[in-house]
Amino acid sequence: MEAVRRWRSDWRYPTTLLCIYGFFSTVKPLEPFLIPYLTGPDKNFTIEQVNQIVPVWTYSYLCVLVPVFLLTDWLRYKPVVVIQCVSLFITTAMILWTKGVPAMQAMEFFYGVVTASDVAYFSYIYSVIDLKMYRKATSYCRSVQLLGYTVGSVLGQLLVSFNLLSYNNILIFTLVLTAIALLVSCLLPMPQQSMFFHRSHTGKTAVTEGTERHADETVIEEDEKGDAGNGHEEKRPKAVGAESCSRVLLQLWRDFLQCYSSRQLLYWSVWWAMATCGYNQTVNYVQVLWEHVQPSQNFSIYNGGVEAASSLLSAATAYGIGFTEVKWELWGELALGAFSGLGAAALFLMTFVGNIWVCYLGYIVFKCLYMLLITIAMYQIAADLSMERYALVFGANNFGALTLQTILTFVVVDSGGLGLSIIPQFTIYASYFSVIAVLFSLRGLFTVWGAQGSNKESNPTENNESGSDEHRF
Repeated sequence: MEAVRRWRSDWRYPTTLLCIYGFFSTVKPLEPFLIPYLTGPDKNFTIEQVNQIVPVWTYSYLCVLVPVFLLTDWLRYKPVVVIQCVSLFITTAMILWTKGVPAMQAMEFFYGVVTASDVAYFSYIYSVIDLKMYRKATSYCRSVQLLGYTVGSVLGQLLVSFNLLSYNNILIFTLVLTAIALLVSCLLPMPQQSMFFHRSHTGKTAVTEGTERHADETVIEEDEKGDAGNGHEEKRPKAVGAESCSRVLLQLWRDFLQCYSSRQLLYWSVWWAMATCGYNQTVNYVQVLWEHVQPSQNFSIYNGGVEAASSLLSAATAYGIGFTEVKWELWGELALGAFSGLGAAALFLMTFVGNIWVCYLGYIVFKCLYMLLITIAMYQIAADLSMERYALVFGANNFGALTLQTILTFVVVDSGGLGLSIIPQFTIYASYFSVIAVLFSLRGLFTVWGAQGSNKESNPTENNESGSDEHRF
């Protein structure tokens, strides 16, 4: 019993449970074949009806993102992780057992809740383990999620290619995996504190090097209000009333303004929001493009293999960035522009060549480039932020991306807007990334030229000072 008690109190216990949950909740064998399933004999939707169904995910994700973000912290993560798994179970069950456009639109709403709840999955671990184990635990959780996506894609490809299970039976198998994830989520220990609402105010915040001054300022503000040093520190996290909520929201707003007052962080965040918008839109509708180029009824599709290959190669490129010695604060914006341009070229090839293998290859290249750049952007943004502020900036950037994506979806895809077919859609997505490439290439060149000009101005000064010193002595 003592060994079990020590194991439960160790950081490895919640991390292991969260990794098991992350794996079983991300093994989705049918996901690479969702559009062929919806347009096939099982559901018999048209592409026009699919274009009425898929946009609901974007709208619902945007609507629930901020409430879920606040609710996650207020409920201390675990309940929202359970809600995420329940919503995932409902999503899969509705795909399997319901028919009609309205039912599928309701399914997309629940899937919006699933994706919005990812913040609980990635934030939970920081509330139950020590600061020194953050990096290792995060690495494990992200790696296991990637493994789950890869296993799901490979498994789906094998089941479809060898006709081992029908689409409906694959969905039943997915429900079993989701039920296992739900059971594991219920076993997670309940955190005693959170980042904002149930925060332990002892004057020691989890900050990275370079943000100690922010921690000191926070303590000073609390002293001025009479909240610190009066013996009531342990009682404050328990009070989550209207006054506490308003205090948290006010502090979030102040942190938001202070974070984005950094021009460099602002530029990286703008790229994050714009590129994530285009990436999500491409991933959402790429199966429709593949179905247009090569209908699944006439061709042995390899969507699962392509998703697996793109996930593994994306992980490799993101991992390799950690070993590159590049001054990203100088060359980063130019890299954002150049690689975004390559991504735009890959999208143009996918759109106009009309060959399924070119489409597959272009998608792999595009996804790898995005994962490469978003890894750089996340590192640059997080380098000088505390964990609390990183969560805020991460959420704000994703909210900006979703806002742009909602506008793009309504204008380009929705029948209330232009309602374009898939080829004009991807022409717009490729052009969108071309605009990103031009903007950040110009900004990157300006940054490099400015740095070179500063070096030239500083060198003559150093030479003059050196010469005058020699003359004096």
